[in-house]
Amino acid sequence: MQQVSTIAFIVENKPGVLFNVSNMFRRRGFNIESISVGPVDDRDLARMTVTVKADSRILNQIVEQLEKMVDVVKVKRLEPRRTVMREMALVKLNTSDPMAREEALRHVNNYHGLILHIDPDNLIAEVTGEPEAIDEFIDHVRPIGIEELSRTGVTALEKGRLKL
Repeated sequence: MQQVSTIAFIVENKPGVLFNVSNMFRRRGFNIESISVGPVDDRDLARMTVTVKADSRILNQIVEQLEKMVDVVKVKRLEPRRTVMREMALVKLNTSDPMAREEALRHVNNYHGLILHIDPDNLIAEVTGEPEAIDEFIDHVRPIGIEELSRTGVTALEKGRLKL
């Protein structure tokens, strides 16, 4: 059974690494659901967090292929119960109708979001949370009118003393 799984890995922070990783996924026919990348304390290294929809056999193949890559230092499959996952979404909503604006503000508040910009006809909100919460927020504000949407992809850390 396929489910969305999260893999975190440390890579060398140099040109071409993101291409090589995404190309490995492409060659093997694996689809990346989301990806986030950023440098860690040691600026020569970066942390990648990738979510994929796969069964356990395919997930094991992905981890094995990543471990074989020269630019990959360490790979770990993250267990959902032991992991804090977050994603951020920026959503531009059509709020030319005063009732729509009021409803948009209510939903942003309910999801502990921030209003980043307000114009007479729209507003831009930032919502951060688990991917499922972001999906729920988007479903709630879709009837208002989404003009634009941008999502960061999942980033994750394991709880307690566990680390990559």
